[in-house]
Amino acid sequence: MTREIQLTPSSSAWLECVLANFDEFLIDHAANERKASSMAMSLVAHYPDKPDLVREMVDLALEELTHFKQVIRLMQERGLCMTPDEKDPYVNQMRNHVRGDTQDYFLDRLLSGAVIEARGEERFRQLADHLKNEKLKAFYMALANSEQGHHQLFLRLASQYFTDQIVDKRLAEWLVIEKTVIEGIPVRSRLH
Repeated sequence: MTREIQLTPSSSAWLECVLANFDEFLIDHAANERKASSMAMSLVAHYPDKPDLVREMVDLALEELTHFKQVIRLMQERGLCMTPDEKDPYVNQMRNHVRGDTQDYFLDRLLSGAVIEARGEERFRQLADHLKNEKLKAFYMALANSEQGHHQLFLRLASQYFTDQIVDKRLAEWLVIEKTVIEGIPVRSRLH
């Protein structure tokens, strides 16, 4: 069963902010790719008894690390350096909704991952559609397609470990949570 995640579209104010401050966006983008790799590896560490999950998350971690390397190269071409980590208000607010019970926690980690990756896809696609530089346009379109695969991966894994009814019910709740979170944070030249 293929599920589609229908998110509230990002605001035009977000796109305008990113296009006006693209270097700042790139630095944040690099940090997000590194954190995504780390998140995948934390699932490996947390669920070593789930071989399918471990295999998929190791592959995801490596892919996210490759994206990190690609963004670092773009930054270096522009004379940019990494900055110290800062908390991502979007991700932190999303994490506040992850339930604590063991099974609920596992489901919420998978579904919040799916929704966060879907937001990345939506924003990368929107950005690719508006970038003038053809190299950057192609790069962000490729990343959008990759993020689509990532959010589908998280949904497939959720369906592997939980019933369709449980997944669909909680995914609907996550979409409401995400809408509230994305609309409640200030517009910044950040991925989230």
